[in-house]
Amino acid sequence: MSIPVRCLPVRAILPQRLGACIAVALVSGCVSVCAQQTGAVPVPTQTLPDAPGMAGTQPAAAQGPGEAAPVAAAMIAGTVLDNNGDVIEGARVVLSAAGELDRVLTSGEDGQFTFTGLPPDSYRLTVSREGMGTYVSPQLEIHAGEMRFVKRVVLPLSGGVEEVHVYASQEQLATEQVHAEEDQRVMGVIPNFYSTFDWHAAPLDAKQKFQLAFRSEIDPVTFVGAAAIAGAEQYKKIYQGYGQEAGGFGKRFAAQYANDFDSRMIGSAVLPSLFHQDPRYFYKGTGTVRERALYAITSAFICRGDNGKREFDFSHIGGDFAAGSLSNLYYPEANEGATLILTNGLIEIGGMAGTNLLREFVLRGITSHVPGHLAGRP
Repeated sequence: MSIPVRCLPVRAILPQRLGACIAVALVSGCVSVCAQQTGAVPVPTQTLPDAPGMAGTQPAAAQGPGEAAPVAAAMIAGTVLDNNGDVIEGARVVLSAAGELDRVLTSGEDGQFTFTGLPPDSYRLTVSREGMGTYVSPQLEIHAGEMRFVKRVVLPLSGGVEEVHVYASQEQLATEQVHAEEDQRVMGVIPNFYSTFDWHAAPLDAKQKFQLAFRSEIDPVTFVGAAAIAGAEQYKKIYQGYGQEAGGFGKRFAAQYANDFDSRMIGSAVLPSLFHQDPRYFYKGTGTVRERALYAITSAFICRGDNGKREFDFSHIGGDFAAGSLSNLYYPEANEGATLILTNGLIEIGGMAGTNLLREFVLRGITSHVPGHLAGRP
Protein backbone atom coordinates (compact mmCIF):
# COMPACT_ATOMS: atom_id res chain seq x y z
CA MET A 1 0.00 0.00 0.00
CA SER A 2 1.48 3.32 -1.04
CA ILE A 3 1.33 6.56 0.87
CA PRO A 4 -0.75 9.12 -1.02
CA VAL A 5 1.26 12.05 -2.19
CA ARG A 6 0.39 15.51 -3.41
CA CYS A 7 1.83 16.69 -6.73
CA LEU A 8 3.12 20.24 -6.85
CA PRO A 9 4.34 22.21 -9.85
CA VAL A 10 8.08 21.87 -10.43
CA ARG A 11 8.61 25.59 -10.38
CA ALA A 12 7.28 25.69 -6.81
CA ILE A 13 10.01 23.31 -5.49
CA LEU A 14 13.50 24.50 -4.78
CA PRO A 15 16.37 22.10 -5.73
CA GLN A 16 17.37 21.37 -2.12
CA ARG A 17 13.75 20.50 -1.25
CA LEU A 18 13.58 18.05 -4.17
CA GLY A 19 16.53 16.10 -2.83
CA ALA A 20 15.07 15.91 0.61
CA CYS A 21 11.78 14.61 -0.71
CA ILE A 22 13.51 11.85 -2.74
CA ALA A 23 15.54 10.80 0.30
CA VAL A 24 12.48 10.45 2.49
CA ALA A 25 10.70 8.43 -0.19
CA LEU A 26 13.63 5.98 -0.52
CA VAL A 27 13.82 5.36 3.22
CA SER A 28 10.14 4.59 3.46
CA GLY A 29 10.19 2.37 0.40
CA CYS A 30 6.96 3.81 -0.82
CA VAL A 31 7.79 6.28 -3.52
CA SER A 32 5.31 7.24 -6.17
CA VAL A 33 6.23 9.24 -9.13
CA CYS A 34 3.74 11.65 -10.55
CA ALA A 35 4.01 11.77 -14.31
CA GLN A 36 1.10 13.99 -15.13
CA GLN A 37 1.06 16.24 -18.11
CA THR A 38 1.92 19.22 -16.01
CA GLY A 39 5.22 17.68 -15.11
CA ALA A 40 4.54 17.82 -11.41
CA VAL A 41 7.00 16.39 -8.87
CA PRO A 42 5.60 14.24 -6.03
CA VAL A 43 5.80 15.52 -2.49
CA PRO A 44 4.79 13.05 0.23
CA THR A 45 1.98 14.27 2.39
CA GLN A 46 0.42 12.17 5.11
CA THR A 47 -3.37 12.18 5.10
CA LEU A 48 -6.04 10.64 7.33
CA PRO A 49 -8.79 8.46 5.88
CA ASP A 50 -12.20 9.98 5.44
CA ALA A 51 -14.70 9.52 8.26
CA PRO A 52 -17.35 6.89 7.50
CA GLY A 53 -20.15 8.34 5.46
CA MET A 54 -18.31 11.65 4.87
CA ALA A 55 -16.44 10.88 1.63
CA GLY A 56 -17.00 13.54 -0.98
CA THR A 57 -19.02 15.72 1.44
CA GLN A 58 -18.81 19.46 0.82
CA PRO A 59 -19.26 22.16 3.45
CA ALA A 60 -22.78 23.61 3.52
CA ALA A 61 -21.48 26.95 2.28
CA ALA A 62 -19.98 25.33 -0.78
CA GLN A 63 -23.02 23.33 -1.85
CA GLY A 64 -24.02 23.82 -5.42
CA PRO A 65 -27.40 23.93 -7.10
CA GLY A 66 -30.18 22.21 -5.21
CA GLU A 67 -29.13 23.43 -1.79
CA ALA A 68 -31.96 24.22 0.71
CA ALA A 69 -33.57 27.65 0.39
CA PRO A 70 -32.97 30.12 3.24
CA VAL A 71 -35.52 29.89 6.09
CA ALA A 72 -37.96 32.86 6.17
CA ALA A 73 -37.44 35.05 9.23
CA ALA A 74 -40.26 35.49 11.75
CA MET A 75 -41.40 38.45 13.85
CA ILE A 76 -42.76 38.98 17.38
CA ALA A 77 -44.47 42.25 18.37
CA GLY A 78 -46.71 43.60 21.12
CA THR A 79 -47.75 46.58 23.24
CA VAL A 80 -46.84 47.04 26.90
CA LEU A 81 -49.78 48.22 29.07
CA ASP A 82 -50.48 48.90 32.71
CA ASN A 83 -53.48 47.63 34.68
CA ASN A 84 -55.57 50.57 33.45
CA GLY A 85 -54.92 49.79 29.80
CA ASP A 86 -52.57 52.75 29.32
CA VAL A 87 -49.41 52.24 27.25
CA ILE A 88 -46.03 52.09 29.00
CA GLU A 89 -43.03 53.73 27.39
CA GLY A 90 -39.47 52.72 28.26
CA ALA A 91 -40.20 49.18 29.46
CA ARG A 92 -37.33 46.69 29.07
CA VAL A 93 -38.38 43.83 26.77
CA VAL A 94 -36.16 40.71 26.67
CA LEU A 95 -36.68 37.91 24.13
CA SER A 96 -35.03 34.61 25.12
CA ALA A 97 -34.54 31.29 23.35
CA ALA A 98 -32.57 28.23 24.41
CA GLY A 99 -29.01 28.29 23.13
CA GLU A 100 -29.22 31.86 21.81
CA LEU A 101 -28.21 35.23 23.15
CA ASP A 102 -31.04 37.32 24.58
CA ARG A 103 -32.44 40.11 22.41
CA VAL A 104 -33.32 43.31 24.29
CA LEU A 105 -35.55 46.24 23.24
CA THR A 106 -37.21 49.21 24.94
CA SER A 107 -40.92 49.90 24.35
CA GLY A 108 -41.58 53.10 22.36
CA GLU A 109 -43.86 56.07 22.98
CA ASP A 110 -46.88 54.00 22.00
CA GLY A 111 -45.76 51.13 24.23
CA GLN A 112 -44.98 48.92 21.24
CA PHE A 113 -42.00 46.66 20.57
CA THR A 114 -41.03 44.53 17.57
CA PHE A 115 -38.41 41.77 17.20
CA THR A 116 -37.62 40.96 13.57
CA GLY A 117 -35.34 38.53 11.73
CA LEU A 118 -36.14 35.63 14.09
CA PRO A 119 -35.39 32.02 13.15
CA PRO A 120 -38.05 29.41 13.98
CA ASP A 121 -37.70 28.52 17.66
CA SER A 122 -39.43 28.54 21.04
CA TYR A 123 -39.22 31.99 22.64
CA ARG A 124 -40.15 33.62 25.93
CA LEU A 125 -40.77 37.33 26.61
CA THR A 126 -39.80 39.01 29.87
CA VAL A 127 -40.99 42.61 30.31
CA SER A 128 -40.15 44.86 33.24
CA ARG A 129 -39.89 48.47 34.27
CA GLU A 130 -38.62 50.22 37.35
CA GLY A 131 -41.35 50.68 39.93
CA MET A 132 -43.56 47.99 38.38
CA GLY A 133 -43.77 44.22 38.37
CA THR A 134 -42.56 41.81 35.69
CA TYR A 135 -44.49 40.15 32.89
CA VAL A 136 -43.33 36.71 31.69
CA SER A 137 -45.01 35.18 28.66
CA PRO A 138 -45.69 31.49 28.09
CA GLN A 139 -43.47 29.71 25.56
CA LEU A 140 -44.08 31.12 22.07
CA GLU A 141 -43.60 28.55 19.33
CA ILE A 142 -42.65 30.58 16.25
CA HIS A 143 -42.61 29.08 12.75
CA ALA A 144 -40.80 30.26 9.63
CA GLY A 145 -42.17 33.54 8.30
CA GLU A 146 -44.73 33.87 11.12
CA MET A 147 -45.75 37.32 12.41
CA ARG A 148 -46.89 36.90 16.03
CA PHE A 149 -48.57 39.73 18.00
CA VAL A 150 -48.51 39.03 21.73
CA LYS A 151 -51.74 40.15 23.42
CA ARG A 152 -52.19 41.37 26.99
CA VAL A 153 -48.61 42.34 27.85
CA VAL A 154 -49.64 43.95 31.14
CA LEU A 155 -47.21 44.99 33.85
CA PRO A 156 -48.69 44.59 37.35
CA LEU A 157 -47.98 46.81 40.32
CA SER A 158 -44.54 46.51 41.83
CA GLY A 159 -43.97 43.29 43.74
CA GLY A 160 -42.91 45.42 46.72
CA VAL A 161 -46.49 46.63 47.18
CA GLU A 162 -48.25 43.93 49.14
CA GLU A 163 -51.58 45.63 49.77
CA VAL A 164 -53.24 48.84 48.66
CA HIS A 165 -56.25 50.33 50.45
CA VAL A 166 -58.35 52.80 48.50
CA TYR A 167 -61.07 54.68 50.32
CA ALA A 168 -63.58 56.52 48.13
CA SER A 169 -67.27 57.25 48.41
CA GLN A 170 -69.75 55.77 45.97
CA GLU A 171 -70.33 59.24 44.58
CA GLN A 172 -66.60 59.73 43.90
CA LEU A 173 -66.38 56.36 42.13
CA ALA A 174 -69.43 57.15 39.99
CA THR A 175 -68.01 60.59 39.10
CA GLU A 176 -64.80 58.99 37.86
CA GLN A 177 -66.82 56.48 35.84
CA VAL A 178 -68.83 59.24 34.18
CA HIS A 179 -65.66 61.11 33.22
CA ALA A 180 -64.24 57.91 31.73
CA GLU A 181 -67.46 57.14 29.82
CA GLU A 182 -67.48 60.63 28.31
CA ASP A 183 -64.19 59.73 26.59
CA GLN A 184 -65.59 56.57 25.00
CA ARG A 185 -66.10 56.96 21.26
CA VAL A 186 -66.69 54.42 18.51
CA MET A 187 -63.68 54.60 16.18
CA GLY A 188 -62.69 57.69 18.15
CA VAL A 189 -65.65 59.69 16.75
CA ILE A 190 -69.18 58.53 17.65
CA PRO A 191 -70.14 58.89 21.35
CA ASN A 192 -70.59 55.66 23.28
CA PHE A 193 -71.25 57.33 26.62
CA TYR A 194 -74.02 54.99 27.78
CA SER A 195 -72.06 51.74 27.58
CA THR A 196 -70.32 50.64 30.74
CA PHE A 197 -67.86 47.73 30.59
CA ASP A 198 -67.52 47.52 34.39
CA TRP A 199 -70.12 44.99 35.51
CA HIS A 200 -69.84 46.27 39.09
CA ALA A 201 -69.95 49.97 38.24
CA ALA A 202 -71.23 52.23 41.01
CA PRO A 203 -74.79 53.58 40.45
CA LEU A 204 -75.15 57.20 39.35
CA ASP A 205 -76.82 59.85 41.45
CA ALA A 206 -79.36 62.30 39.97
CA LYS A 207 -76.74 64.96 39.23
CA GLN A 208 -74.56 62.50 37.33
CA LYS A 209 -77.54 61.20 35.32
CA PHE A 210 -78.40 64.73 34.19
CA GLN A 211 -74.75 65.52 33.49
CA LEU A 212 -74.29 62.49 31.23
CA ALA A 213 -77.58 63.11 29.38
CA PHE A 214 -76.84 66.78 28.73
CA ARG A 215 -73.25 66.00 27.64
CA SER A 216 -74.62 63.51 25.13
CA GLU A 217 -77.09 66.00 23.65
CA ILE A 218 -74.60 68.82 23.10
CA ASP A 219 -72.07 66.56 21.38
CA PRO A 220 -71.42 67.65 17.75
CA VAL A 221 -72.14 64.13 16.48
CA THR A 222 -75.70 64.37 17.87
CA PHE A 223 -76.36 67.46 15.73
CA VAL A 224 -74.86 65.76 12.67
CA GLY A 225 -77.11 62.73 13.20
CA ALA A 226 -80.23 64.87 13.47
CA ALA A 227 -79.27 66.71 10.28
CA ALA A 228 -78.76 63.42 8.43
CA ILE A 229 -82.20 62.13 9.44
CA ALA A 230 -83.82 65.45 8.53
CA GLY A 231 -82.16 65.34 5.10
CA ALA A 232 -83.41 61.80 4.49
CA GLU A 233 -86.95 62.81 5.53
CA GLN A 234 -86.90 65.78 3.17
CA TYR A 235 -85.59 63.63 0.31
CA LYS A 236 -88.38 61.09 0.88
CA LYS A 237 -90.93 63.91 1.37
CA ILE A 238 -91.87 62.71 4.84
CA TYR A 239 -93.93 65.21 6.90
CA GLN A 240 -94.90 67.22 3.83
CA GLY A 241 -96.49 69.86 6.03
CA TYR A 242 -92.97 71.18 6.61
CA GLY A 243 -92.52 71.90 2.88
CA GLN A 244 -89.56 71.11 0.62
CA GLU A 245 -87.64 74.38 0.77
CA ALA A 246 -84.69 75.19 3.02
CA GLY A 247 -87.17 76.13 5.72
CA GLY A 248 -88.65 72.64 5.51
CA PHE A 249 -85.25 71.09 6.21
CA GLY A 250 -84.79 73.40 9.20
CA LYS A 251 -88.15 72.36 10.65
CA ARG A 252 -87.39 68.67 10.15
CA PHE A 253 -83.99 69.13 11.77
CA ALA A 254 -85.49 70.97 14.76
CA ALA A 255 -88.19 68.32 15.18
CA GLN A 256 -85.71 65.46 15.02
CA TYR A 257 -83.32 67.07 17.50
CA ALA A 258 -86.21 67.92 19.82
CA ASN A 259 -87.34 64.27 19.74
CA ASP A 260 -83.85 63.09 20.59
CA PHE A 261 -83.35 65.71 23.30
CA ASP A 262 -86.72 65.01 24.97
CA SER A 263 -86.23 61.27 24.86
CA ARG A 264 -82.69 61.49 26.27
CA MET A 265 -83.39 63.97 29.06
CA ILE A 266 -86.65 62.32 30.17
CA GLY A 267 -85.63 58.69 29.66
CA SER A 268 -81.99 58.94 30.83
CA ALA A 269 -82.13 61.66 33.50
CA VAL A 270 -85.59 62.68 34.81
CA LEU A 271 -87.29 59.29 35.13
CA PRO A 272 -84.13 57.35 36.14
CA SER A 273 -83.73 59.81 39.00
CA LEU A 274 -87.38 59.32 40.06
CA PHE A 275 -87.41 55.53 39.68
CA HIS A 276 -83.80 55.04 40.87
CA GLN A 277 -82.77 53.19 37.71
CA ASP A 278 -79.47 53.18 35.85
CA PRO A 279 -79.77 54.51 32.26
CA ARG A 280 -76.60 52.78 31.03
CA TYR A 281 -76.15 49.49 29.17
CA PHE A 282 -74.04 47.02 31.16
CA TYR A 283 -71.86 45.04 28.76
CA LYS A 284 -72.15 41.29 29.39
CA GLY A 285 -69.42 39.86 27.18
CA THR A 286 -69.74 36.25 28.45
CA GLY A 287 -71.97 33.31 27.59
CA THR A 288 -73.17 31.91 24.29
CA VAL A 289 -74.11 34.13 21.37
CA ARG A 290 -77.77 33.34 21.97
CA GLU A 291 -77.56 34.27 25.66
CA ARG A 292 -75.79 37.53 24.92
CA ALA A 293 -78.21 38.44 22.10
CA LEU A 294 -81.22 37.76 24.36
CA TYR A 295 -79.66 39.85 27.11
CA ALA A 296 -79.05 42.76 24.70
CA ILE A 297 -82.59 42.76 23.28
CA THR A 298 -84.33 42.43 26.65
CA SER A 299 -82.21 45.30 28.00
CA ALA A 300 -84.46 47.59 25.95
CA PHE A 301 -87.24 46.62 28.41
CA ILE A 302 -85.33 45.61 31.54
CA CYS A 303 -82.68 47.77 33.19
CA ARG A 304 -80.54 47.68 36.31
CA GLY A 305 -81.88 49.51 39.32
CA ASP A 306 -79.64 51.62 41.52
CA ASN A 307 -79.93 48.73 43.98
CA GLY A 308 -78.14 46.45 41.48
CA LYS A 309 -81.22 44.36 40.61
CA ARG A 310 -82.81 43.88 37.19
CA GLU A 311 -86.27 45.48 36.86
CA PHE A 312 -88.73 46.73 34.26
CA ASP A 313 -87.35 49.79 32.48
CA PHE A 314 -89.96 52.41 33.30
CA SER A 315 -87.40 55.11 32.56
CA HIS A 316 -86.50 54.49 28.92
CA ILE A 317 -89.91 53.28 27.81
CA GLY A 318 -91.67 56.10 29.64
CA GLY A 319 -89.21 58.60 28.18
CA ASP A 320 -89.76 57.33 24.63
CA PHE A 321 -93.55 57.71 24.78
CA ALA A 322 -93.32 61.00 26.66
CA ALA A 323 -91.11 62.37 23.89
CA GLY A 324 -93.61 61.03 21.33
CA SER A 325 -96.41 62.92 23.09
CA LEU A 326 -94.42 66.16 23.10
CA SER A 327 -93.78 65.78 19.40
CA ASN A 328 -97.45 66.66 18.79
CA LEU A 329 -96.52 70.22 19.70
CA TYR A 330 -94.24 70.77 16.72
CA TYR A 331 -95.07 68.18 14.02
CA PRO A 332 -97.43 69.11 11.15
CA GLU A 333 -101.07 69.00 12.12
CA ALA A 334 -101.77 66.28 9.59
CA ASN A 335 -99.35 63.97 11.43
CA GLU A 336 -100.43 64.71 15.00
CA GLY A 337 -102.34 62.26 17.17
CA ALA A 338 -101.96 58.88 18.86
CA THR A 339 -100.35 57.38 15.79
CA LEU A 340 -97.45 59.82 16.01
CA ILE A 341 -96.97 59.05 19.71
CA LEU A 342 -97.03 55.28 19.12
CA THR A 343 -94.81 55.46 16.04
CA ASN A 344 -92.11 57.59 17.65
CA GLY A 345 -92.20 55.52 20.86
CA LEU A 346 -91.85 52.17 19.09
CA ILE A 347 -89.09 53.51 16.84
CA GLU A 348 -87.12 54.60 19.91
CA ILE A 349 -87.59 51.22 21.65
CA GLY A 350 -86.64 49.27 18.52
CA GLY A 351 -83.64 51.52 18.02
CA MET A 352 -82.54 50.84 21.60
CA ALA A 353 -82.69 47.06 21.06
CA GLY A 354 -80.62 47.33 17.88
CA THR A 355 -78.11 49.62 19.57
CA ASN A 356 -77.76 47.15 22.44
CA LEU A 357 -76.91 44.34 20.01
CA LEU A 358 -74.17 46.51 18.54
CA ARG A 359 -72.91 47.32 22.02
CA GLU A 360 -72.76 43.65 22.96
CA PHE A 361 -71.11 42.24 19.83
CA VAL A 362 -69.38 45.05 17.94
CA LEU A 363 -68.68 48.30 19.74
CA ARG A 364 -66.46 46.94 22.54
CA GLY A 365 -63.60 46.28 20.14
CA ILE A 366 -63.77 49.62 18.32
CA THR A 367 -64.47 51.99 21.21
CA SER A 368 -61.59 54.18 22.35
CA HIS A 369 -60.45 54.70 25.95
CA VAL A 370 -61.92 51.47 27.30
CA PRO A 371 -59.56 50.12 29.99
CA GLY A 372 -58.23 46.74 28.98
CA HIS A 373 -59.06 45.09 32.30
CA LEU A 374 -62.80 45.85 31.93
CA ALA A 375 -64.48 43.03 30.05
CA GLY A 376 -68.07 42.96 31.28
CA ARG A 377 -69.49 40.29 33.54
CA PRO A 378 -66.73 38.39 35.40
